[in-house]
Amino acid sequence: MSIFPTARDVRTTPEGLLWEPSRRRVRGLKGDVTVVDSRHPVLVWEPGVPVPLYAFPHDEIREDLLRPAKNPPTGTHTGSDIFYDLEIDGLSVENAAWTFPGEDLAGYIAFEWFRRVGRGLDHWYEEDEEIFVHPRDPHKRVDALPSSRHVRVEIDGTLVADTRRPVLVFETGLPTRYYIPREDVRLDLFEPTDHSTGCPYKGTATYWSWRSGNGGAGTSGGSAVPPNVIWSYPEPLPAVGAVKDLLAFYNEVVDITVDGEPVERPVTPFTESLTREEAG
Repeated sequence: MSIFPTARDVRTTPEGLLWEPSRRRVRGLKGDVTVVDSRHPVLVWEPGVPVPLYAFPHDEIREDLLRPAKNPPTGTHTGSDIFYDLEIDGLSVENAAWTFPGEDLAGYIAFEWFRRVGRGLDHWYEEDEEIFVHPRDPHKRVDALPSSRHVRVEIDGTLVADTRRPVLVFETGLPTRYYIPREDVRLDLFEPTDHSTGCPYKGTATYWSWRSGNGGAGTSGGSAVPPNVIWSYPEPLPAVGAVKDLLAFYNEVVDITVDGEPVERPVTPFTESLTREEAG
């Protein structure tokens, strides 16, 4: 086996799982209790799921905190039928962990991430940096590049942003995102919301919605614009520090022009949820 990870390190199980060893130290905590401290994790991709998760050798987790699940689910993870409840100081978290079927991943246990599914371990670290929602995919790249392109954003014919100093974020599997200085955005046409999301590559985002009554569009009452159409990272992770406090729009639901050329509205994993919010 090669010393460094390559495409050949990715392996396939008969159940259709993809997996590969990771060289990162990974820790998972529930509150202040360290449940996982692993130097030999594996990354696992389930069929049809675009992001990976971690599984860990038994001897690198606190198995004394696990109990056979009282109400194991069905169909939540590929072929899995062995689940565990996590019990810490009288607190029980149902179906917090599970094992995968087959020989390839025998001896490993996976855990849910609270920020992803609403249960499981609260805090995760790769080396000493906290990560959120799901593990970082080693086959995915995120670059934040300052640019002098001319970017204009319109909503229902109203010009809401115009800049020649954007930061372009290129993220594998997603459309280019255009991050714009606040001074170049008509932020008076939007209102902050209490919505937030976490990203393992960029950090925690805050959001704004299009104000109702802006030329017939709004965030309610049959609005043509879904809520939380703008986001920003006030404290981005170091790798994308160039986007700090800049504002980005969902390409999926606004009209963006770059250097005079209209950008086609993409279809992404976010399209369905944005459309559903719009219809609601």
